[in-house]
Amino acid sequence: MKIYLHSNKKDEQVLRIPTEPVDFSMFNKQEMRTLIASMRATMKRASGVGLSANQVGISKQFFVAQIENKFYAIFNPKLTKKTKLINLEEGCLSVPENYGIIERYERVTLQGYDMNGKKLKINAWGLLAQVFQHEIDHLYGKLFIDEAKKLYPVSSIES
Repeated sequence: MKIYLHSNKKDEQVLRIPTEPVDFSMFNKQEMRTLIASMRATMKRASGVGLSANQVGISKQFFVAQIENKFYAIFNPKLTKKTKLINLEEGCLSVPENYGIIERYERVTLQGYDMNGKKLKINAWGLLAQVFQHEIDHLYGKLFIDEAKKLYPVSSIES
């Protein structure tokens, strides 16, 4: 899978379109497993911690994330609770040339579905809460650079 980049005009058009909810009847279990495995491998190859479906050209409400040893594949996610905005540093696989400071909620409650269509409810804080918010933004056509208070070129952290 190819990760779409905001610096490519055609890719950015895809990244900016809000995604559609996943209809579980459209995919069989093997197709779901293959999609999840492919997105997970793409995310890992890029050294990422999260990847939304539209970042690889799939206009569906779905993302994968891995924080430490815990892997998540979440469909049709929604944030139902949010507490206290804080400033965090953030980057993005679709915006590899920049990172920046953005306001995110410190704690969130995410509701969605697993690959079998079973309801999920996850209380998250720290990096996990940040990743959930970042990936859900993608699903609505938003990039972190839209809200970042300050952007820095990646080269400034490599020196």
